[in-house]
Amino acid sequence: MNAAAPLLLFDSGVGGLSVLAEVRKSIPQAPIVYVADNGGYPYGTKSEAEIAARVPALLGRLAERFQPRLIVIACNTASTIALAVVRAALDLPIVGTVPAIKPAALASKTRVIGVLGTQATVRQPYVDRLAVEFAGDCIVLRHGSARLVEIAEAKLRGIAPDLDEVRAELDALLVQAEGERMDQCVLACTHFPLLSDEMHAVAPPGLQFVDSGAGIARRVRFLTQGQPWPETPLPGRAILTHESADMVAIAPSLSQFGLYQISLL
Repeated sequence: MNAAAPLLLFDSGVGGLSVLAEVRKSIPQAPIVYVADNGGYPYGTKSEAEIAARVPALLGRLAERFQPRLIVIACNTASTIALAVVRAALDLPIVGTVPAIKPAALASKTRVIGVLGTQATVRQPYVDRLAVEFAGDCIVLRHGSARLVEIAEAKLRGIAPDLDEVRAELDALLVQAEGERMDQCVLACTHFPLLSDEMHAVAPPGLQFVDSGAGIARRVRFLTQGQPWPETPLPGRAILTHESADMVAIAPSLSQFGLYQISLL
């Protein structure tokens, strides 16, 4: 294993940065290539067929170009739809991101949990299976929010989130039958932990949020144990799939996650 071989993290936009933050805590010396498929953004409003065709093809190109030691699909929507196809196509470890229903169910006292994700994620049979396997004795409420993805993207471009808008999306879970009893909310989109401060500010007392970031970081560390890393950390790279004026606006936020170079695929 080449010590300079990177970890490649992939998302439709900036959501995967929430996963990157956890990976960096676990393996601070890891070389990072972060890919935002802004040319295909947003995934959450696309059809399953579009995502199933786009994601494996794009990751094949990325694997060939960057020769990563491991790929993290840091996107719930892409993972719940295309993870199996990507694993079958590429001969390297692929770590997916799936809704943290299991830890939410384990922690719930009221046995009512919410799943807040994109529209594409919350309707997936994969989520049905997770709910049956790990939360069979729970009421599992769901809401698909495209707006929260937009708010998170805008936040990293310097636009302050509107708390009333964040509250409205969370309320879409709370107003459902038994929603007032919900004590665990799964953030089933990697964009949403980027709004953690805002979520906590508008949440009712006792509501806890859970996401997959720390679990993904543990999995990456396990799969790379014993591998060499650079003695001196290398600057992280951000790759975009489409040229955009936002490249300048997002640069300060990317640098906060250790991504100092931005280029096009």
